[in-house]
Amino acid sequence: MENKQIATVNGREITEKDLQNLLQSLGQNAAQFRGAEGREHLIQELVAQELFYADAIDAGLDNDEEYQNAVKEMKTSLLKQYALSKFLTPITVTEEEAKNYFEAHKDIFLQAPKARASHILVPTKEEADDLLKDINSGKDFGELAQQNSSCPSGARGGDLGEFGPGQMVPEFDKVVFSMQPDEVSEPIETQFGFHIIKLQNISEAHSPEFAEVADQVTHMCLNAKRQDMYAEKTKDLEKIYPVQILEA
Repeated sequence: MENKQIATVNGREITEKDLQNLLQSLGQNAAQFRGAEGREHLIQELVAQELFYADAIDAGLDNDEEYQNAVKEMKTSLLKQYALSKFLTPITVTEEEAKNYFEAHKDIFLQAPKARASHILVPTKEEADDLLKDINSGKDFGELAQQNSSCPSGARGGDLGEFGPGQMVPEFDKVVFSMQPDEVSEPIETQFGFHIIKLQNISEAHSPEFAEVADQVTHMCLNAKRQDMYAEKTKDLEKIYPVQILEA
């Protein structure tokens, strides 16, 4: 996009880039300023900022000690960040390094077991007991869920989809992961009411292949490598520049 001039204030340009930077700084609120009216509002905001800048210069605020100290602190902070970025950004990892990291940290990438289950949720133990009798007498679990469950999953025959440990409330979780495929539970009480659970299947915990988690592994390996090189560089710099820790 051309960085065209869109306004001037006291001889200072306001450009399209200034406008886009302001828009970007608004984050999620930027959407409400993307139309013509919003653009005009942002231009007026940039003009207002430049007017305050011009007035500050005329008043000599740029010579205030408080301002000068703030500028010095900001420049110091920015230079620290810039130096760190210049050191860390070029660091990369090879596929071989990522694979070695994966082999050394396989426990991190262990996939938890996954369960697929359906349930029927009702408010009272009596209702749950009656439904369990119907199920045990051969009535279809899915149809009973559609007709009786107060959970939105009832519309799907009670199907909750696939989930892992910790995704359901503890009482539900404990029962599901102790069941066998096609088993139907006794009524389970939770904060939501009484559940009858039917387990479709459950997968065991397993270690994925490298290709399945390559992006995650590479990211973690890169972070680890950068931390190691940062620590090593810090030790090297301590040999060059004197350090005194006056209070720990």
